[in-house]
Amino acid sequence: MAEIPEHLLRRSAEAKAKATGRPVDEVLAEMKGETPPAAAPTGGGVQIDEPAPEPAAAPAPTAPAPADGGPTVDLAAMSKEFDVPEPLLRRALVRRAFLDDIAAPVFAGEGAPAPVPVAAAGGAAPAAAPAAPAIPEGVRTQRLLTVVKAGAIQQVKSEPHDKVHVWPHLLAIEFVALLVMSAVLIAMSIFIDAPLLEFANFNEQPNPSKAPWYFLGLQELLAYFDPQVAGVLIPGFGLVGLAVIPYVDRNPSVRPSDRKLAIMVFTLFLMGAATLTIFGSFFRGPGFNFTFPWEDGIFFDDLKTLLE
Repeated sequence: MAEIPEHLLRRSAEAKAKATGRPVDEVLAEMKGETPPAAAPTGGGVQIDEPAPEPAAAPAPTAPAPADGGPTVDLAAMSKEFDVPEPLLRRALVRRAFLDDIAAPVFAGEGAPAPVPVAAAGGAAPAAAPAAPAIPEGVRTQRLLTVVKAGAIQQVKSEPHDKVHVWPHLLAIEFVALLVMSAVLIAMSIFIDAPLLEFANFNEQPNPSKAPWYFLGLQELLAYFDPQVAGVLIPGFGLVGLAVIPYVDRNPSVRPSDRKLAIMVFTLFLMGAATLTIFGSFFRGPGFNFTFPWEDGIFFDDLKTLLE
């Protein structure tokens, strides 16, 4: 069992004797596991401070204390017994020796011999550390679980996010794309001649007379519906539907797998407009009647001029 300095053991015995009303010698012998001495007649009360040294129950071999220090203490054994780190035990024993104005203990393995059990020497300064007694019943022990490093209260590491500012990130990219597209169009207009028709002649109107390709979808609708429906209601509903999409589909994700509704609506709109344009361009002949291009040919003046 680990050894505890005599002065610490005696202070514990005095406190317990004062609480229970028993003699200090009897409590001290009980804590050491020795036979209590015979009770001496006193004037009553509890023996707390006795100037005379108390006799030991059984003498034991003693080991002389080092000349340059106090009793020898085995830090490793005490740390294992009380489950307290050795640095804390060292600091506690040195501080207690300083407060009690006694010689500082010498720790085993630091130039001193291993600790040897010695008998108590009464109230005098201990020459060596006695054997540690068993923990009395009802006494609660505590231990240090761990030492936690002090950390910053506020986290300074920035968290990644998927948002950027419009300026300069978005507008810079769009401006570069605008410059590139303008350069491509200028180069095409310089090196490629655009096909132009002759001046309009009201005596020679083309049959069929077709609108430009970007309006052929609306012209195709006129073959199926009334002009009020084909030219006003259907295009109006289409534009309103496109404007309402951002308010209906409020999904912030940019992944195509998460935007199924938006992709479905755009696909339907694109396929409808493309179908009407293709029918008006290649499947309409004289009088804007339905024809097959592989049988009757293509009736589109701009396309014929481009092919020629």
